[in-house]
Amino acid sequence: MCIAAFVWQAHPLYPLILLQNRDEYHNRPTKPVGWWEEIEILGGRDELAGGTWLACSREGRVAFLTNVLELHTLHEAKSRGDLPVLFLESTKSPREFAEQLATEAHQYNGFNLIVADTCSKTMVYISNRPQGEPITIQEVSPGIHVLSNAKLDSPWHKAQRLEQNFRELLNKYGEFDLPVKEMVEKLMEDTVKADKSSLPHICSPDWEFNLSSIYVEVDTPLGRYGTRSTAVLSVRANGEVSLYEKYLEKDQWKEKTVKYHIKKMKKTEGQKSTPQN
Repeated sequence: MCIAAFVWQAHPLYPLILLQNRDEYHNRPTKPVGWWEEIEILGGRDELAGGTWLACSREGRVAFLTNVLELHTLHEAKSRGDLPVLFLESTKSPREFAEQLATEAHQYNGFNLIVADTCSKTMVYISNRPQGEPITIQEVSPGIHVLSNAKLDSPWHKAQRLEQNFRELLNKYGEFDLPVKEMVEKLMEDTVKADKSSLPHICSPDWEFNLSSIYVEVDTPLGRYGTRSTAVLSVRANGEVSLYEKYLEKDQWKEKTVKYHIKKMKKTEGQKSTPQN
């Protein structure tokens, strides 16, 4: 499922800071955050379908994804985890990529996708739900946003709770650096569930109740399901990118941080921008 909270173009130190929980079956094979071999992107990897839920590139491009909670899904649908990879492989702007994706978005189960270019300061939200309605393509405004398993900034319990707690932490630290591990512990490991009367009533009430906390943990007939990784991606104004991940590996929690600098773009007259170290 996943939930993400982020600040976009509204912090003095960070053009983008993003926190995301990935909810999945614990027995699903997954690689932790790292540089991919065949394409130069940084992110975790679903070893079953080959895609990702969050990744970024040396050119300052970022993409992340959540699934839409729905009762029925298509087994023959394309893997949603491919969508962030397609954007990061592309040279299209976020808007151009979104418009291209709109022509084939029906081939995927319900998704929320955000694609961003931190160099051009452009971020676009794309969703193929509700079914039967036009594809949503929306430029994301500066500020704090939360993406859960409905539309961007939908007022679900977990989204509202995360937004409030995130705002309080941002106010606490003001213009200073944000502590990664404190954000993970205080914001992303929150197990408070919604009142049953406020559930969205899409699937089974018990399932929705178990998914209604920011941090999810539930036993199912298919095995343990829940939050198995938390990522914090920060992009600083000077181009430094840091991707921290706390993740489960063989039932043990581990941590990893990868840092790099965005390649500067150099323009020559009559030519497209080319990345420079």
